[in-house]
Amino acid sequence: MTRREIAAAASRYIDRKVRTKGTVDQGWQTRAWELYHAVPEVRFAATYMANAMSGATLYAGRRADDGTIEPAPNGHRASEIVQQIAGGPDGQAKLLGSFGKHLTVPGEGWIVIRPNAEVLSPDAPEDGHDWRVLSTREVRQQSGKLTAEIDGEDVEIPAGDEERLDPDAPVALRVWEPDPERAIEADSPVRASLDLLEELLLLNSAVKAIARSRLTGRGILLVPKGTRFPTAPGQGDAEDDLIELLMQVAETAIREPESAAATVPIVLEVPADSISDFKLLTFESNFDELALKLREEAIKRFATGLEIPAELLLGMGDTNHWGAWLLTSEAIRMGVEPKLSTVSYALTQQWLRPLLQAENVEDWHRWLVWYDTAQLRVRSNRSETALQAYDRGVISATALRRETGFEESDAPTAEEEEARNKQNGNQDQEQQDQEGDGQEQPQAKPDLPVDETADEPDSLPASAATRTNPGLIAAADGLIWAALSSAGDKLLRTPICPRSERARAREIQAAALHTELKVEPGQVEQYRLLEGAWTRVPEIAKRYGLEAACLTAALDAYARELIAAGIEHSYEVVPAVVTSCLGLAA
Repeated sequence: MTRREIAAAASRYIDRKVRTKGTVDQGWQTRAWELYHAVPEVRFAATYMANAMSGATLYAGRRADDGTIEPAPNGHRASEIVQQIAGGPDGQAKLLGSFGKHLTVPGEGWIVIRPNAEVLSPDAPEDGHDWRVLSTREVRQQSGKLTAEIDGEDVEIPAGDEERLDPDAPVALRVWEPDPERAIEADSPVRASLDLLEELLLLNSAVKAIARSRLTGRGILLVPKGTRFPTAPGQGDAEDDLIELLMQVAETAIREPESAAATVPIVLEVPADSISDFKLLTFESNFDELALKLREEAIKRFATGLEIPAELLLGMGDTNHWGAWLLTSEAIRMGVEPKLSTVSYALTQQWLRPLLQAENVEDWHRWLVWYDTAQLRVRSNRSETALQAYDRGVISATALRRETGFEESDAPTAEEEEARNKQNGNQDQEQQDQEGDGQEQPQAKPDLPVDETADEPDSLPASAATRTNPGLIAAADGLIWAALSSAGDKLLRTPICPRSERARAREIQAAALHTELKVEPGQVEQYRLLEGAWTRVPEIAKRYGLEAACLTAALDAYARELIAAGIEHSYEVVPAVVTSCLGLAA
């Protein structure tokens, strides 16, 4: 994994006022939380980020001289500390998920860590720590004191000493996305959309009012023949007041939407010389339709202001599964991982390294908390790829069952394997005997009608038009070869290739280096071995009339399988790789 700039901020609550300045609610954050509860689009965006972040895993790493991050060996003190964060994997998932919402809505959150021997939390071992993630509304600073609301009670967090940090004392960590103009303040996607969301609330109210107005009646039906208002029962010949009648109908329609008052217009008779025919007067306005359009536009603007692809909020529409796969990958890379970096940076600077320094661990400043998003990235079309790889003998039957969704209990027994092999052997022997006798196997006639004409059809499907195109095969082969070469160059700079072996590894062709090193499937993503490998795919896809998203996904899945399986690329396999995309036009 190459080194990246981290735009994150974190601070431990200490005596120096400068470190705590600006940690109180900034005003707009309270309104941001109110909009989170009032606007479903805000809630969806925050929940999506929370669910995605909770799927990542934390691990201890060491930054090497070349900028790569090497996982800490088992048993190392850094690894032990990271494994104990939030009580383990379950607690870490909840911690990361909580910050998914905090960093999206107010852009800020707090971590309060207390020795469990003092609080006796049932969710943590007695000799461990109780971890709590709190919002900006649950932590306040008054008169130089920090108070946190935990389980409905106010808990005072004593200020720590920066020079002598006590690992057994309560700790409060502030984690926030720094504002580019004033880094001590927090920033978030919702902050930039406050006015837009206020407008959306107004439009929601307008649409609600329009819906209510429709329930007040269906207008007034003008009927010629003398002016007369309907009379109420028991009123005799007295005429009812028109305004009072309209109010009665409106109240009835709102109170009982299913009543006839909500659907039947009011009948009003007027002189015949006033109108020549029946007329229906409605209460609609030009703003009714405009309000719906303005609300849709406001939602789209909010979606484009988020840090994830707008399609995830607006809906995929006509996007196929390849496009959805790319959108999800983009959301992880541009939205989820930066926020994981923010939390990891906070845990590194304010928890892991202070503890390592206090324990005099060697190179304490090189160890850090990092994240792995391999579990979030679902590769498409793995079942078809697994079937093709199994037919070519490059993966086992166990791997085939795993990738196609079957359990090991579904594997055939030894007796079933023997019977199947015997049956296949008998069929092969019969075929050989028939070929030796010069007899042809009779062809079974199909049950469905078949066109037996030998004329070439007027039109061919797109797959037939491009299946034999040698240019497409050559271009795909070149892309795969370049991707594997780039991956080989990156492997030389990762812990997968030990420093003692790098001189010998440089003598191996870069595109085949993965066949000499053991690369786990998750490490392909961890070290970004294929990042930037498919930039020319849209150009190639357009040239041959294919869909770029499909071709990218197919080539990427194939290259990942080769690297993880340690198999060398073969030109003969390329047609099978691009087969799934031949029927999809650009």
